[in-house]
Amino acid sequence: MPARYGSLAVLLLVVVAASYLAGSFEAGEWFYVKLSKPAWSPPGAVLGAGWALAYLLMALAAWQVWLGGHYARLGAVTWWLLLILTVAWSALFFGLHRIGWAWLELGLALAIALFCIRAFRPLSKQAAWLMVPVLLWLGFIWVWNLVLWTTNGGPLARFL
Repeated sequence: MPARYGSLAVLLLVVVAASYLAGSFEAGEWFYVKLSKPAWSPPGAVLGAGWALAYLLMALAAWQVWLGGHYARLGAVTWWLLLILTVAWSALFFGLHRIGWAWLELGLALAIALFCIRAFRPLSKQAAWLMVPVLLWLGFIWVWNLVLWTTNGGPLARFL
């Protein structure tokens, strides 16, 4: 029984560390406040809560796969570990103020999330379903990021 919950503790520790790292990149009042934002932009608290929930669901999904004991779980969890790199979005968007690069990174994260769901599905349908809200959250942030980039002078502004 301790090993069962020990693996959950490790996975939760990974997502808490990722959340802490992502939250350490501050936009500064001068950057985020001055951005032209669509009316449907989430407030900062919702943005933080959305990421926290996404990371929690990711940890629970990976735990379900890990508990299955299947030999393919290592490959599936490797996709999951790559998805933790969504921390780079916070660094690019808030830390470096590179909205376009952040949008590209989220596109990569969306692809990795799809691969992760695909790898999880044969091992645990529950884990795959736990990843669906994560995929939806990433898709929402990806669209929101694109709108921010476009309305704030990104190169796609000429076309949209």
